[in-house]
Amino acid sequence: MSAPALPWCTERDPYADALRAGRGPLFLRRPDGWLLPLEVERWCAGADQADMSVLRRCAGAVLDVGCGPGRLVAALAGLGLPALGVDTSPVAVSRTRRAGGAALQRSVFEPLPGEGRWQSVLLLDGNIGIGGDPPRLLSRISELLAPDGVLLVEAAPAEVEERTEVRLDDGSGGGGQSPAFPWARLGRAALRQCAEGAGWHVTEEWRCAERPDRPFMALSCLPHTARTAPTAGGVGGPERPALLTSP
Repeated sequence: MSAPALPWCTERDPYADALRAGRGPLFLRRPDGWLLPLEVERWCAGADQADMSVLRRCAGAVLDVGCGPGRLVAALAGLGLPALGVDTSPVAVSRTRRAGGAALQRSVFEPLPGEGRWQSVLLLDGNIGIGGDPPRLLSRISELLAPDGVLLVEAAPAEVEERTEVRLDDGSGGGGQSPAFPWARLGRAALRQCAEGAGWHVTEEWRCAERPDRPFMALSCLPHTARTAPTAGGVGGPERPALLTSP
């Protein structure tokens, strides 16, 4: 996931603490006290088979929205694909760069390099929830993608449709919480409905046998017959624009 765009320098930042340690516990806490465990150890490890099933569907230059500690950006480099991660957390950006990836400390809603030219955009690890308003986020992604680009997005494992305010919580009970921020969770059915309502077309859905609890979709803004995601067997694509500029 991506850290919310908040003044972390003046508040406790359990997300940064977890990334520095490379492990949790870390949770999203709803106002009613319900806790959603976050997979910090997986984010800080290398890309797993489920991740690779997504990355092998990428083509051209890839933008990883909410890149976290950078495992996907690093794995894309190993596949020979140019990639840029964006995250509002300075610790996440620093870890991505140390892993050899390119990253910017920036919100997806701020100006970004190569707008309208990215061939692939990633929204994994719950990042469809960024900003708490999935239609707004999907509209922003459509501005970033090339006309024939593909959005690869991960849905929640359960059939849920939720928009709420949450806090990042270290589970200690000792005040290790972030300020509240808006977040959303969408299961497969809700994500499909939201995407189609925003003018997107679902071109593919799949799960990886190693992680059947992680459902993925490929989305296109073009008519279904005009665009499908590349097959899982290849990473080729059109000529790659030079998009990875400095901030």
